[in-house]
Amino acid sequence: MNKLLLLLLMLLTGISSFSQSSYSVDKIPASLKINANSVIRDMETTVEMKGIDQVLISVKKVVTVWNKNGDARAELALHYDKSTSIQRIKGQMLNAFGVLTYKFSQSDFSDESAVSNGSLYVDYRLKYYVPRVFSYPYTIVYEYELRNKQNLILPDWYPNPHPDQSVESNKYVFITKPEDEIRIKENNYPGKAEVLRTEKTKSYTWQLSNQSAMKKEPFAPDPDDYKTSIKIAAKQFSYYGYKGSYQNWEALGKWVYDDLIKNRQQLPESTIQEVKAMVSGINDDREKAKKIYEYVQKKTRYISVQIGIGGFQPMPAAEVQQLAYGDCKALVNYTQTLLKSVGIPSLYCVVNAGSARKDIDLDFASMDQGNHIILAVPLKTDTVWLECTSSESPFGFLGDFTEDRTVFACTPDGGKILRTPKLTTEMNLQRRKASLNIDTLGNITGSLKTIYSGAQYDHDNNLIDLPVSDQLKRLKSSYDIDHISFSDFKISQDKSDTPSTSAAFSFDIQKYAARNQQLFYLELNLFNKSSVVPEVKNRTLKVYINRGYTDEDELTYLLPKDFKLEALPKNKHINSAFGSYSATILLEGRTLIYKRKMILKDGTYPAEQYQDFSTFINDINAADHSRVIYKL
Repeated sequence: MNKLLLLLLMLLTGISSFSQSSYSVDKIPASLKINANSVIRDMETTVEMKGIDQVLISVKKVVTVWNKNGDARAELALHYDKSTSIQRIKGQMLNAFGVLTYKFSQSDFSDESAVSNGSLYVDYRLKYYVPRVFSYPYTIVYEYELRNKQNLILPDWYPNPHPDQSVESNKYVFITKPEDEIRIKENNYPGKAEVLRTEKTKSYTWQLSNQSAMKKEPFAPDPDDYKTSIKIAAKQFSYYGYKGSYQNWEALGKWVYDDLIKNRQQLPESTIQEVKAMVSGINDDREKAKKIYEYVQKKTRYISVQIGIGGFQPMPAAEVQQLAYGDCKALVNYTQTLLKSVGIPSLYCVVNAGSARKDIDLDFASMDQGNHIILAVPLKTDTVWLECTSSESPFGFLGDFTEDRTVFACTPDGGKILRTPKLTTEMNLQRRKASLNIDTLGNITGSLKTIYSGAQYDHDNNLIDLPVSDQLKRLKSSYDIDHISFSDFKISQDKSDTPSTSAAFSFDIQKYAARNQQLFYLELNLFNKSSVVPEVKNRTLKVYINRGYTDEDELTYLLPKDFKLEALPKNKHINSAFGSYSATILLEGRTLIYKRKMILKDGTYPAEQYQDFSTFINDINAADHSRVIYKL
């Protein structure tokens, strides 16, 4: 018994010594602790493409977490579906000394559907693990294997995906047969891959070591502009039983059209006759397209449907006609089919949608770059772009979700790269006018009207069709002013070729003009103060302003009778490479007119100009807090 106990103690000591020597936190270089909430101690991802329908992915990942802000980096989520299976998962938790505190396995993971809000059905699930944390720092070790029955989408490698995480060692190994043709996109990788050839395999290895965490920098560009990544695409591929070949956007677009779209564009004859009758007597193709688009908006609603290859293939147009719903792919395919039935060609376009503009990579064709589908309708004089998932969008209007970026059009002649129209700084306009009365207690009553256009068109969309009580509640959160209350809210939309949204309301604010004995302090910019921009020393990234805009405010105050002016701010004018600002004040009798105009230009600027940008914005913020002082 004593011998057995001694043997057990020796074994445990050996395990502890091994763990401590490998992953004790005192082994981490000091440079990897700066600005880091966690550290990737050791990670190795091996992807072996044994065939077009057999890809094995093996991962070992060791992460040390310093504090609760790094806990999210210790969690693991693995998605799976009919094409991807999880072969095994195991892991262990180590304390600061690298000593084992507990182990876990696949049975300890949560297993849940990956259905999102607005989804009818999604054929994806995920296994999710959140570690039990007893103290900081701690180290978590994951080992898992996945099997993919497809190679259309191969794993990308982002060795340092989070700015608050440093990297001690991260390696990516891709193994394939010598005869397999693959394309590789190395982005910001220092050096070249290590390539090893044998009779049966060819392997590529990339490694990143001793990379410090980054301090978060505001107004940073797209992370793909500066982060290291590796992307791989196979020429010959298989996906859910569909096979194909491509090396560029042209070939990929033809495969998408021929295999995923073309055979889903049939409609009942009765529907075709209905559409033809709908546009009968209309000679202009633009007006015909508008009529059909509005028909789709009234008839259908958006709902996500992604089953099997549904992530890429639309529902048949006939099903959308029958069911009156579909996701972005289905609704675009349906609209395209309706247009085709009256002789109007259009283009099914894949886009990286989101408020932050992101282009399709012109130099590297791959199936996983887009997340949304829109429709382009080329006409004689211009191209009309349609957002088919919205029942409210004006005909031909793309908001900030899809404007000004390259898209991938799938056509019978092959893939084409197009660009959506840009909403310019001048177009992205917010224009406010207010009429305000101030009483002898500093209370304000008044009315405000705001017109939004361009990228600001959707500003108050979430208020449309809400009950009045809910509209007033949401206004309270939008206009963060103490003691404000609203009434008579009205909102309307002009859906012409230059669409705009108009919102108006009445309001009152108790004791807005602060009083100190006989003096009143009136801050003129009531609704539209610019935020401050933090100063950043040793800026490393370029300054990126994603979208420009123009704001114009005109506020007319009627001051109390018998007021006596004590101080009036000077007019302010600021000009910069990033835009301009002006604030003018005119006092005529009791009427004080405050006008403000701010223009911010989009663009990418050198890192060295960040201080100038910070000064520009912060000077505006200071001017926005200017006050008139008067007494009664």
